[in-house]
Amino acid sequence: EAALTSVLSQRWRYLFTFVPNLDIDDSVFLHPEEGKREKHGILHSFMGFVDRVLALQGDSPIAKFSLKCKTGVDSDRVNQWICNVLQRGVSDMDLSVDLGYRYQLPSEVFMSRTLVELKIGSGFSIHLQPGHNALPILKTLVLDTIWSYSGQLQMLLSACPALENLNMPHIHWSLGNEIVSSASLKSLTTDSANFLHAFSFDTPNLLCLKYSELVAWDYPLVNLENLVEAQIKLMLTYDQIEELRGRNDDGLEDDVFQKLGKVQKLVRGIRNVQKLYLSPGALQVLALCCQAMPTFENLTFLDIDSSMDIAWQAMPVLLRNTPHLETLVIKGGLLHGVTDKCGDACICISREEKGRSLASCPVKRLEIRWFEGITREMEMIKHFYDYFPCLEEMEIHVKDGRPRFLAPRVPDSDPYKDLSGRNVKVKVHGSLHRLWTAQ
Repeated sequence: EAALTSVLSQRWRYLFTFVPNLDIDDSVFLHPEEGKREKHGILHSFMGFVDRVLALQGDSPIAKFSLKCKTGVDSDRVNQWICNVLQRGVSDMDLSVDLGYRYQLPSEVFMSRTLVELKIGSGFSIHLQPGHNALPILKTLVLDTIWSYSGQLQMLLSACPALENLNMPHIHWSLGNEIVSSASLKSLTTDSANFLHAFSFDTPNLLCLKYSELVAWDYPLVNLENLVEAQIKLMLTYDQIEELRGRNDDGLEDDVFQKLGKVQKLVRGIRNVQKLYLSPGALQVLALCCQAMPTFENLTFLDIDSSMDIAWQAMPVLLRNTPHLETLVIKGGLLHGVTDKCGDACICISREEKGRSLASCPVKRLEIRWFEGITREMEMIKHFYDYFPCLEEMEIHVKDGRPRFLAPRVPDSDPYKDLSGRNVKVKVHGSLHRLWTAQ
C-alpha cells in the first residue's frame, strides 16, 4: 500500500521505503495465475525491486519483516534480505520461504539479540551449529512445516531462555527420540503425523498444551506440573486400531499393552490440568489406562470428542476420577461403539451397577453436540438425568440444525423438563423442539 501511495506524488516517491514494517510477498508481484513465475525477467525484476527497497532504507530501524517467496527466487538474495533486516534490529520476523528442502536459513537468524517473535517455514530442515545460537529475548517461535532432526529442536530451545510460546504445526520429526525442554515455556502446540519412538516434555511452567501426534512408543519424561489446559489428539496407525479392537483376546491384550501402554506416563503427567479436551483417538487410547488412571483433582472442564466407532471403555473410570468436574461436553453425539466394557456410564449393556460412575461425578453442566434425535440418544439423556446427582443445566445442539431421526414423544410430558422429577434447565439449539411438539 505504501508503494502504491508513492506513485501519486513525486514528493512521496521514496516515502514508502522508510516504513517500519515490510511485507514482501512474491505472489502479489508475480501473479502465478498468469504464468509470470516462469518468466526469467519477471523474477529478476521482483528481486531487483526488493534490493532497491532495502538499499533505500539504509540503516533505518525496522520493527516487523514478513517475507513470502517460492521456488525461482535466488536463495542467496533471500538470505541477504534476511541478514539486512536482522542488522537493523528487526523484532518480529515471519519467513515463509519455500525454496526446496535443501534451502538453509542464514545462521544469523539464530544469533539475533533483537528478535521477539519468529515464524519460519516451510518445507526445509533446521541445521544448527553447536555454540552458534543465541536468541536471548525471543518469546514466540513458530516452526511451520519444518523438518527437525534428532537434537536440533532442543539445541534451538536451549538458545531461547525467554521463550514463552512454541507452535509447531505440521512438523516432520526424524524417527527417534525427541524432547521439548524449556523452563520458560508457557504455551506449546505440536502437530505431526510422524511416528516417534519416544517423546518427552520437560516444561515445568507450561500452562497450555495442544498435542496432536501419533502415539509414541514411550514417554520417558512428562514434567507438566503447572498445566492448566490440555488438548490431546492422539492418532493411531491402522495396525494399532486393529490391535485395540481385538483386545478381547488375552494374549493379544498383553501385546497391545506392551506397544501402547506407556501412554499412561503421558496421562499421569497431565493429571493437574483444569481443562481437558480429548479426541476420539485419545479416548480410545485411554482404555489402556483404566487400571492406572490418575485422579484429576483440579479438572473442572472436560470436552470429549466421540464417534460411532469409538467405544466408551475409559468413560466410567474417567468420570469417577474427576471429583471436581463441573462441565462435561460430549461432541460427535451420544452414539458410540457398543461393547461390554463401556461400564456403567452408558446404556449399552444392562447391568446392576448402572449409573455408578455418573452418581459419583459432581458435573453441573452437560453439553451434547451433534444430537440426532433417535431413541437410543433420548434414553442416554434420561440416563444422565437419572444418575448425575448435581446436574443443573443441559445444552443440546442438534446436528445440522435438524435431527435425522426423531424419537417418539413421551405421552403427556414435556421432553425438556423434569425427565426424572428434577429441576434441570434444558436448552436446545436447532429445530428439535418445534418438530417434537408437533407430534
